[in-house]
Amino acid sequence: MATIVEKFDPMTITNVGVQMIDTDGTQQDGTKFGAAGSIGGETTLREIIKTEEGVEVDKIVKPQKMDLTVSSHVQLKVMRDIFGFSNQDLKPGVYSYGQDSKGKHFVLTADVIDEFEDHTKLVAFPKCVSATGFTFTIENGADEVALMELTLTAYPDDFKQFYYEAMVEELEDTTIPTTWHQQFDRTLVESVPTP
Repeated sequence: MATIVEKFDPMTITNVGVQMIDTDGTQQDGTKFGAAGSIGGETTLREIIKTEEGVEVDKIVKPQKMDLTVSSHVQLKVMRDIFGFSNQDLKPGVYSYGQDSKGKHFVLTADVIDEFEDHTKLVAFPKCVSATGFTFTIENGADEVALMELTLTAYPDDFKQFYYEAMVEELEDTTIPTTWHQQFDRTLVESVPTP
């Protein structure tokens, strides 16, 4: 009989990774995003309202996308890919960011830990892109290295889903936890493969 997790108190987010998607649509293997401080999300909804004789009588609410806020120490290569830094036509080791910069889409994955119950939840956002331009803060004499604040948008994948989660303890397929951060896509989690 499968394990069912009934209580989960998220305490820690760790093992955050990205799988960059090249302009030709090729998804790269996962790499470490950086050390996360926090990740938060809010869904943007579309309301369809039904009125009768000028009075609202019903409403359907449909999720459209998710806006994410990530505070993290971001790996340098990941930051350059997210914002579209380039070294084209520049000497080795020199990168630029400007009007032609175009950030890559990517898959964002993470582990969410409940340390009280010792449960792990895998989360994935299959189609992310930066929602803002490159920003940074450097403070002389600070007691702590500042976390980079990123605002991301998670768009729906080809199956109209922009968020996936799995409790590790509930999984029967043992390849899911080992593949989740390396090559996440819908085929990994589908019960019946797409033809």
